[in-house]
Amino acid sequence: MTNDPKIINDSTAIPSLAQSKRQIERYNLDVDAQAILVASRLMAAGAKLGHAAEIHFSRFGLSTGRYRLLADLEDNEGEELPSQLAEHLGVTRATVTGLIDTLERDGLVSRRPSSHDGRQKSVILTEKGRKKLCEMAPEHFARLEAMVGSLSIEERSVFLDLLGRVTQGISALTDEPDKPK
Repeated sequence: MTNDPKIINDSTAIPSLAQSKRQIERYNLDVDAQAILVASRLMAAGAKLGHAAEIHFSRFGLSTGRYRLLADLEDNEGEELPSQLAEHLGVTRATVTGLIDTLERDGLVSRRPSSHDGRQKSVILTEKGRKKLCEMAPEHFARLEAMVGSLSIEERSVFLDLLGRVTQGISALTDEPDKPK
């Protein structure tokens, strides 16, 4: 258990199999209660993880999105177009623009004409941005490792496989439902 009141660890807040079965019966649905339980718990875990990640990155004066943008720039030789960043991060151009504006204000990135196409503006990782990533790396990666430290190497491999397969199914939540004809 953590002492941080911002992180919820109440196991009663997570749906149980009995709750899933009651809901399915209440609505007279023909769905697998265990599948509903897994999906519900995954969504609850995702929310907790997202909240914890924001707390984690705030220690470094960043948000999850700003960190991901800096890391993506670093992985791409320190220069990318905003459209590339949006695609890599899976967010809109407007979201990337907001992230860039904040990071530029903090001196972690800058904008300049693209070295590939002078008509476009590239986002450049500044020396201050590189230094920020380097300084935070030991604590950041140690905390990530600790988060999954109770899993064996084999369990982590299985988890990665399962996570990849579940991630492919996320579109079931976002796609438009088929309309009756």
